[in-house]
Amino acid sequence: MDHAQTDRLKTLLLVIALAGLVTGLGLHFGGRSDLAQTVWFAGVVPVLAALVIEIIRSLARGEVGLDIVAALSMSAALTFGETLAAAVVAVMYSGGTFLESFAEGRARREMRDLLSRVPRTATRHRNGGLEEVALEAIAPGDRLLIRQGDVVPVDGRITSATAFLDTSALTGESLPVRLDRGAEAMSGSTNAGDAFDLTATREAKDSTYAGIVRLVEEAQASKAPMARLADRWSLGFLAVTIAIAFAAWWFTGDPIRAVAVLVVATPCPLILAVPVALVAGLSRAAHFGVLVKGAKPLEAMARIRTLILDKTGTLTDGRPQIVSIDSHDGMVADDILRYAAALDQASKHPVAQAIVAAARDRGLTLPIPEDVAEIPGEGVIGFIDGRQVIVGGDGFVAGRVGRLSGDHPELAAGSVMVAVAVEGRLAAHLVMSDPLREGAAEMLASLRQQGVARILLATGDRAEVAARVTEGLGLDGIRAGLTPDEKVLLVLTEHKNGPVMMVGDGVNDAPALAAADVGVAMGARGAAASAEAADVVLLVDRVDRIAPGIEIARRSRRIALESVVAGISLSVLGMIAAAFGYLTPVQGALLQEAIDVAVILNALRALRISPAGLTAPQTRIEGVPA
Repeated sequence: MDHAQTDRLKTLLLVIALAGLVTGLGLHFGGRSDLAQTVWFAGVVPVLAALVIEIIRSLARGEVGLDIVAALSMSAALTFGETLAAAVVAVMYSGGTFLESFAEGRARREMRDLLSRVPRTATRHRNGGLEEVALEAIAPGDRLLIRQGDVVPVDGRITSATAFLDTSALTGESLPVRLDRGAEAMSGSTNAGDAFDLTATREAKDSTYAGIVRLVEEAQASKAPMARLADRWSLGFLAVTIAIAFAAWWFTGDPIRAVAVLVVATPCPLILAVPVALVAGLSRAAHFGVLVKGAKPLEAMARIRTLILDKTGTLTDGRPQIVSIDSHDGMVADDILRYAAALDQASKHPVAQAIVAAARDRGLTLPIPEDVAEIPGEGVIGFIDGRQVIVGGDGFVAGRVGRLSGDHPELAAGSVMVAVAVEGRLAAHLVMSDPLREGAAEMLASLRQQGVARILLATGDRAEVAARVTEGLGLDGIRAGLTPDEKVLLVLTEHKNGPVMMVGDGVNDAPALAAADVGVAMGARGAAASAEAADVVLLVDRVDRIAPGIEIARRSRRIALESVVAGISLSVLGMIAAAFGYLTPVQGALLQEAIDVAVILNALRALRISPAGLTAPQTRIEGVPA
């Protein structure tokens, strides 16, 4: 039975139990008590049957839960003719499982986007022409044409003069790379330049991207499901319940007292309080832009001891930004930026697009470029307002203006430099880098205060770049140059220090997100694959939402525990009263119902959690009045 069928069954059982209870009460007060007994009995049996089947399955897995107490109370009540009490217990139990199912239902998502990104076909050279072939038909040695915007379908070697690839989905590096003839290209990269030829070196099933898909699937399959919080007290509470019920029957000879004890003991404070508090926590977290995919991940967030962060797009912004404009001939910065951005409108290069965005942010008007020629991976030449402009790498521009390459300020690790020439003269250098996200340092300090003992950086980037970018953050370690499977290994290794949270945004992070106790994806701009594999998605593009998310999780869990302790304490007192004959089974069921209401009201306090110093993100939808 799949998850959807299970959810429908739990809903149906709640409807049957509730309908049986209400209809039976109507018949009872209408003078048809005999028929009411039959209706209550009929409403309880389906719930009890489903419960017994679930208990058998749990025992087969070696799990003992509090569901046994609920089954005992309903069975005993039916056996000794206390059908109204059994009907009340059936409604309480089916209502609890329905709420729990609702919480868990939000956690189930398929990896549709990751799998849909895998190319299904490729363009292959054959007998002087081109043919479209299925991915499975590609063999090592085949020469493929990779068009602009295509995802590289298999690992291979560049056979054209140059290729310009966006590898951010694989390495996390925000800046595309230029590959010369003979260089290795990884499947899953995107062609960010002109079309090029690739000679396949592996079959599709053995290539990098296919391996990432398998890693995610394996990591998700191997991640042990967390036991329900309620079940952690199951054996002790079960033993206490049976002992009191047996003692009441043994010393008084009245089995109805044992039934009353079992009815009062039905662990609805445990069954109801936990999912209600955690679902309320889910709602509250979503209010602040943190989408948690179910109650289990929320509970796991409350116990995190180690945080592993990706760099590009997670700890850093993931988009190159202009740090400085160094003029060389007295031209003002806005004019330099205007010329460079106007010409870069004709380029798809991410750096070019970042320059265009920076100019528009300054309110500059950009004229249309003319006679544009782009050399992929090198630069762009064209005319702006009748003046020749060259924008590109330092060597590319220097070679066209008769100036030695390297005549520029020292470049910091992790930065890129763009040269700009106007009318044959080197006008300026634009220094660009990928900065830390706003609030990153404060977020890490807050996490330390909340009990996160270890904070690590895991990146596919170079070690010197990672060290420079994170300088002063006080990280406990930097792991650089990691492949996707090495990130998974790091997560598994850190499990020895306690529950692990992994935060990332690219396809290369997806396996590690799936392997962690809690995977967090930057959902606003991150790869769809990481959002699918993660347990938590940040709906706003801000890494500083992690700390409030953990605070909400911990406070929700504490409220759930408070509700459990209070509810169980009251239930134990009620069990003792029932054992001494002060409560009938129906009175015990009603008392338990009152306890449930009090417990639920307390659990709903999680809806009012307000993380320190944080307000909910304000959103504005076009066309809708504020």
